[in-house]
This record gives sequence, structure tokens and C-alpha cells, in this order.
Amino acid sequence: MILNFENVSLVKNNKKLLDQIDWQIAPHEHWGILGLNGAGKSMLLQMVTGQVWPSSGNLTVLGEKFGQTSIPSLQKRIGWVSNALQQKLHQFDTVESIVLSGKFASIGVYEKTTREDLEKAAEILEVLGIAEIQKRPYEMLSQGQRQLVLVARAMMSDPEVLILDEPCNSLDLFAREELLQIFKNLANQENGPTLIYVTHHVEELLPVFSHVMLLKAGRVIRQGSRKEILNRQTLETFYGKGVHFIPYLQERLAIIPELKAE
Repeated sequence: MILNFENVSLVKNNKKLLDQIDWQIAPHEHWGILGLNGAGKSMLLQMVTGQVWPSSGNLTVLGEKFGQTSIPSLQKRIGWVSNALQQKLHQFDTVESIVLSGKFASIGVYEKTTREDLEKAAEILEVLGIAEIQKRPYEMLSQGQRQLVLVARAMMSDPEVLILDEPCNSLDLFAREELLQIFKNLANQENGPTLIYVTHHVEELLPVFSHVMLLKAGRVIRQGSRKEILNRQTLETFYGKGVHFIPYLQERLAIIPELKAE
């Protein structure tokens, strides 16, 4: 089992942010998570990475049970792309340094790096189309470039799980499709990472995402196969409003609200 939540809840300041989450990810599954603002999506992912611990219940990630394992060691096996991480980075560090830090799951590089590490970081930046910014300070980058650097950092450790918390934010249409193609290629690798992808945009959930979770107000409303979840009846029940489905590229779907004519 890649991941196992058993009746997991999270309470902060007397407020229940996640409520009795039961969720399992088996090998060769890739998951998408949909939910409106405030649903608890990012908090759920921070729990997977060990940034936040459950208030109750049991959580096991990559065979390691929280409370019985080394979280720093586990974090080196997980790639993480999130705006929450972006805010923690040292803004004056170079792109190269930030990408290298992904090998150690650290903020900043405090361990010795090798020539092979430098070559690997350069190769990843080349694949992502941002090789020319390798020596630039992070604070000098556009928001779209910063997002791509986070992806490069996450890929540096050859992660077993790759968590993607709205990774296409701030990317233009063309950059978004290029990045989604990279995720597709990763998902199709024989020994590639398990992908967990959070988004508001259904069209970003490529066909490689075999399963989908619907999260609302800290609770799992529905979860299951792509076919079970990505249909009009299920999503209208979830959102509590009418939606229109629009066929998109490569067996993808987009949805827009069903608005009443004035």
C-alpha cells in the first residue's frame, strides 16, 4: 500500500479541519483531488508529507506508520509542489540551489553535493525548459517560473510519491499543457512515482489519473475510479449546483457552471 488513512482527523484551535478520513492508494494508482476553497485539500497533502500530524487515527505512507518512523527520512522519498512550500524557500537562493535541495528535502542546501547532482539538476531544468534561469535568484523569477522550479526540486530526489498541489497555477495555457505532458510521462514510467494531484480544474486531470477524491469541508464526500466520479450526476451532487461538461483534449473533460439566463 502506498498510502493508508484510517479514520484520520485533524483539529486546530478547536476547529476540525479534516474529519474521519479513510483513504487508501494502491500501487500503480494515480489520484486527483477536487474541492472548493477551504475544503482541506492542501492540509491533507501536508499531512502526507509529515508537515502536519493527525490529531487522531492512523496514517501510513510508503509502509511507514506515523509515530513509529523517521519523518525526515520519509520526506526524502516524497516530492512536493505547493504554494505552501514556495513561501518557505530562501528567496535569495539560486534556482540551482533550490533544485538541489530537493535531494535532501530541506530548505537550503547544507549537505555536500556531487558533480552528478549538479548535472542532474541541470538536466531537469532543461527538460522543463528553464535551463537559462539556473543561476538566477529565486526572488527574481516570475510566478510561473517559480512554479516550474518547485517541480524541478520535487523531481530531484526521484520520489516514490509526487504530490502536486495546484502545480499549474500562474502558468499560461501553453506552459500548462507542456507541464501536464511531463506529469503524463512520469505516470507512464514503469518505476515512476505515484502522483497525487490537487486542482480546481477538472480538465487538468489527465486520463492517467485513475482515481478521484471529492473533498468538502474536511470530509471525503466520494472517492473511486475516474469513471465513477467524473460524471455530471456525481459532480452536481458534490457541488450542489448544475454544471456543463465540455469534451477536452485526449479524453479529458472540462466543466463550467450552469448559469441561469438573465
